[in-house]
Amino acid sequence: MSSNWVVDIQKKMNDVDPSKELVLWSKQSIYKVPACIKDLNPKAYKPQIISLGPYHHGDTHLLPMEEHKQRALLHFLKRSSNKALDECMAAMEEVEPLLRASYQGLEDRWNNTDPFLQLMIVDGCFMLEVLRVATGHHSAADYVSNDPIFSNHGMLYTVPYIKRDMLMLENQIPLLVLEKLLTIETGTPPNEDHINKLVLKFFSPEVRVPTMPLGLHPLDVFRKSLLQGPTIKSPSQKDHVSSEIIGTAMELDESGIRFKTSKSNSLRDIQFRHGILYLPVIVVDDATEYMFLNLMAFERLHVNAGNEVTAYVFFMDNIIDSAKDVSLLNSKGIIQNALGSDKAVAKLFNSLSKDVVLDPESTLDDVHRRVNKYCRKRWNMWRANLIHTYFRNPWAFLSLAAAIFLIFLTVAQTFYAIYPYYVPSQDSSPAPPAIFAPPPA
Repeated sequence: MSSNWVVDIQKKMNDVDPSKELVLWSKQSIYKVPACIKDLNPKAYKPQIISLGPYHHGDTHLLPMEEHKQRALLHFLKRSSNKALDECMAAMEEVEPLLRASYQGLEDRWNNTDPFLQLMIVDGCFMLEVLRVATGHHSAADYVSNDPIFSNHGMLYTVPYIKRDMLMLENQIPLLVLEKLLTIETGTPPNEDHINKLVLKFFSPEVRVPTMPLGLHPLDVFRKSLLQGPTIKSPSQKDHVSSEIIGTAMELDESGIRFKTSKSNSLRDIQFRHGILYLPVIVVDDATEYMFLNLMAFERLHVNAGNEVTAYVFFMDNIIDSAKDVSLLNSKGIIQNALGSDKAVAKLFNSLSKDVVLDPESTLDDVHRRVNKYCRKRWNMWRANLIHTYFRNPWAFLSLAAAIFLIFLTVAQTFYAIYPYYVPSQDSSPAPPAIFAPPPA
C-alpha cells in the first residue's frame, strides 16, 4: 500500500508546473466560502430564493424558482432566431474551459459538458431578463401582467430578494455568459461596458462609474462601483507596519475631531485633514450585512482583488462601539440608518469584523496614524479628558460649575479684602489745612 502511494506521489511530482498553477488560479473568481468564514454567519452566504451557477443548484428550498428560469429561457429564445438554442450551445462550448475555470472545486456531477452548459444558458438567460426588465432596458410586454417575476408586482416583491441573492459569492455566474447571449440575440458583439452598466443600474441606479472592462461577475462589478474614484495611496512605510486602533467616534469628537461627508460615496474616500475626518455616506439596511460579508469574502479569497472594502469595514468597526457613536455619525449625515435602531447598526459593524485579517498595506493605514497623532497632542488629550470627565455626566458638570463659581467668589472676596491697602479711599486721605477768615469788623 505504502509503495503504491510513493509511486503515485512521484508521478504527481512530475506534473508540478508553477506556470500551470499560475494560469489555473488566475482564472478562478467564484469560490466556495470556507467554513472558517462561513460558520460565523452561515445565512449570509446562502441564497434564499434562487440559485445561480452550480454550487447551490438543486437545493430544495430553491427549486420553486426553476420553473421561472425555464420561462425566461423560452421568452429569450422566442425573440431570437429559430437556431438560437443551437447557437447558444455552440457559443458556450467555445468558452467552456474559461467558464469552468472560473469556479473553484466543481462537483463531479458537472464534469459532463451538457449539464454544465445547460446550466450556464438557463441561469444566464434568467439573469439577463431580470436585469433588463428591472432597469427598463427591455419591455415587460413579453410577459403577462400577473407574471410572478416579470410583472410590476414581481419587481416590487420578489426581485429585491433576487437582487440580494445575486450578491452571494457562491451564487455567481461569469458575465462572459451574458456577453455571449447578447451576441446571439443582437447578431453583434455587445459593448463590454454595456453589461457592466446593466448590472450597476440594477444594483445602484444612482451610481455612475467610468468605462471599464467586462467584470468577472455581478459581485465583482458591484464591488468596483463602491470603490469608484482615484485611489488615495498612503505614504510608504516599509519600516513600520501600523497596528494602531483609533478611538470611537465619540472619543474622536471629544479630542476636537470634526466629522464631515466625503465628496464622493467611494468607500476608499476616507481622509483626515486639518482636524476633520471625511467619511463617505452609507445607507445601512437589512441587506448591508450580507453585502459586506460577501464582498470581504471575495477580497479574502481572490488574489489581487484588493482590500478596500475590508479596510473600510475594519475602520468603521473601530470608530463605532455603541449607539452613541452611530447617533453622532447619523447627525453628521454619514450614516443613514434604515434599520431604525442605532444599537442595531453598532452591533452590525461590530460583528462584521470578526476574524477579519487586515492587509498591513491598507489604504487607510495612513489615516489611522494621522488621527492618532492628532489625538495625542497635549492640548487635545487635555480637552478630551476634560470633556470625558466633566461634561458627559450632568452632575459632574454641575459640580465643576459650582467649584469654578466658588473659586471665582473666593478670588473676588480676596481682591476686595486687599484692595483698600493698595488703593486708599478718598475718606481716609489727610484733611487739607484750615483757612482762617479775618474776624468781622
